[in-house]
Amino acid sequence: MNETLSYKSSGVDIDAANSLKRELKTMLRNDDPRVLNGVGAFGSLYRIGFPEMADPVLVLKTEEPGSKQLLAFRHDRFESIGHDMINHLINDCIVMGARPLAAQDAIICGKLEKDKVKRMIAGIDAACRAQGCTLTGGEVSEQPDVIEAGRYILTASVVGIVDRADVIDGSGIKAGDAVIAVESSGLHTNGYSLVRKLLERNPGLERWIVGGPYFIDRILEPHRCYYTYLKDLFPRKIIRGMAHITGGGIRENLNRILPQAIDARIDLGAYRVPPVFSIIRGESGADDDEMLRTFNLGVGLAIVCASEDVESILGHLKKKDLPAWPIGETVKGEGKVAVKGALQWT
Repeated sequence: MNETLSYKSSGVDIDAANSLKRELKTMLRNDDPRVLNGVGAFGSLYRIGFPEMADPVLVLKTEEPGSKQLLAFRHDRFESIGHDMINHLINDCIVMGARPLAAQDAIICGKLEKDKVKRMIAGIDAACRAQGCTLTGGEVSEQPDVIEAGRYILTASVVGIVDRADVIDGSGIKAGDAVIAVESSGLHTNGYSLVRKLLERNPGLERWIVGGPYFIDRILEPHRCYYTYLKDLFPRKIIRGMAHITGGGIRENLNRILPQAIDARIDLGAYRVPPVFSIIRGESGADDDEMLRTFNLGVGLAIVCASEDVESILGHLKKKDLPAWPIGETVKGEGKVAVKGALQWT
């Protein structure tokens, strides 16, 4: 006779999932008056209505932390990968001048390991709270055979809000404006497929010391979120455009906000390249062009403003202990980013 099969013996444990949901109801309690229900509902109820805005516009974004999550899980960084994902998400939202409101996550796995999933969600929730954002819910999906046991895939979405008159989209950028670099916290969430190949080829690289911490700690530093640093600048309307520097580097991100008749000229000699990128360059043999396209090279965000507002923005960020410095200017052109000079490697 054929053995009797059940959902649990097939690889999906509903009891474990229900147990996790019960614990999350306590863990994810929030005091956001806009959220009208809690974890466990079929959907999250979020009350809308922004009387302080004349024409409120939603900003929507979905993101994932890429293959950095493989290294994070391997090195027991289940909380920090949640910060990577949410911080990346919120950066993409706030470069339009928006305030992050709410996020929802999804964790897909081959085998639900409750303690690890709780740690991931705790990290996601903490990252949201740090930016004044609410994690309203999400999904944990156990999918045996689709994903091998021990493997996790994370993704999340965020909703932000901005008054239409306050949208920052680059349309106000003019020739003669300045481009300011804002320091990254390291690799952020890009370039990890290359880094993982380096570690496969030379596992000892993990323990190389880079300015104090080990290489592995440097590359697993969470993606910096810029919202709390910048939000007080938004009402002053002195930022004409912002670009989150992710995959493709500055040339393939800054161009996304340039008007069609404006180019940006970036001085590579003004970059302050952190030592971790020099190690990656040396170990991989990648040329400067490849490095510039794959990594942020220490510039996590680019701000475009009128030249007369540069010192005001730099002074504000200095008070927040966030390094920033000029790296270029805008000129008449056709919506492209050109680079000059040479990167200085340490």
